[in-house]
Amino acid sequence: MGAVLSAGGRLFVGVVVGAATAVAELAFLGWAALVVLIELTRGRRPTAIERPARHLVEVQRWRIAAFLPGGGAVDALDDYTERRAVAYLAIRWAVGLLGGFVALLFLYGLGTGAVWARDLFVGRSSALLVGAQVVGGLVLLFLAVQGFLGVAALDRWLAGRLLVPGDRARYERRISELAASRAGVVAAVDAERRRIERDLHDGVQQRLVALGLLLGQARRGTDRDRSDELVRQAHDEAREILAELRDVAWRAYPADLDNLGLAEALSRVAERGGVPVSVDCPVDRLPSAVETAAYFVVSEAVTNAAKHAPDSRVTVTVGRIEQGVRVTVTDDGPGGADPSGGGLSGLARRAAALDGSLIVDSPPGGPTTVTAVLPCA
Repeated sequence: MGAVLSAGGRLFVGVVVGAATAVAELAFLGWAALVVLIELTRGRRPTAIERPARHLVEVQRWRIAAFLPGGGAVDALDDYTERRAVAYLAIRWAVGLLGGFVALLFLYGLGTGAVWARDLFVGRSSALLVGAQVVGGLVLLFLAVQGFLGVAALDRWLAGRLLVPGDRARYERRISELAASRAGVVAAVDAERRRIERDLHDGVQQRLVALGLLLGQARRGTDRDRSDELVRQAHDEAREILAELRDVAWRAYPADLDNLGLAEALSRVAERGGVPVSVDCPVDRLPSAVETAAYFVVSEAVTNAAKHAPDSRVTVTVGRIEQGVRVTVTDDGPGGADPSGGGLSGLARRAAALDGSLIVDSPPGGPTTVTAVLPCA
């Protein structure tokens, strides 16, 4: 019973707030008509109404999602255009006023019921008359409840009908997203190739030159002890070259990801992170592309924490969600990470290529949280 009363109260508040905002929408439409008329006479595009229209629509989205039953889906309609927002407001005010009329009838019915109860209490009405009034009141209450539910359903339908883009707009947006993600992937691949080339040139290649010089000196030397020392140095250099080559290969693509899975690969990242890292990855094997993206999200975030917040602690959490996986990396450093930086923007492009998303929350003072949502086919 308490849940029913709570839901009814939210519905009543939602309809009343919708009626109040309908008045604001009517005022906006009158002002917008005047602005459009003035701007068109001056030969300019009327852009001044776009921002207020979006603000009013955002209020309606919040109201429907917060108070009306089944309104949670409306909260996801965030890709509407300003033109659709104005069209929605041009019709929604009528629904709001209708809801206000239903609310007034409901309040009038409650007031009339209170008067009937008072008359019965003071003996002004007979029990038979009050019984007939109660039956009529229950019928009116049923009609009022149906009116509230009908207004709520109409509100939801109108938002879904006018704020959702058409098929053509969705296709065009999807094509733009695919083109952008493809360009981003190409840019990320090029950047990774340049990084590998730089690592090989500045690290491995220089060590190979040094190794060649040591072996050359050992070959030309006449002092046996000196030659043995040079060979020992060459052997140490070869071991360091091998370790650096493995490091370059690991950063390009870790073999453990294919052989042992994501959890083991992330444990290696924690060991090599340079800062204390705790990993919670209870998921089973994922599609290869998803595992790769999740791995690089964690690797880049841990690397950034070690570079910009060397005294921080990092927490990595990988968990299943509906039709996908969520990767969260949090450090208690000073914050201020730039999402448009090369590393994080590359991760965002990698996630977008899988129809996923990457969110960076790093307020000044910390903490920094990098969250990637990656769908799994």
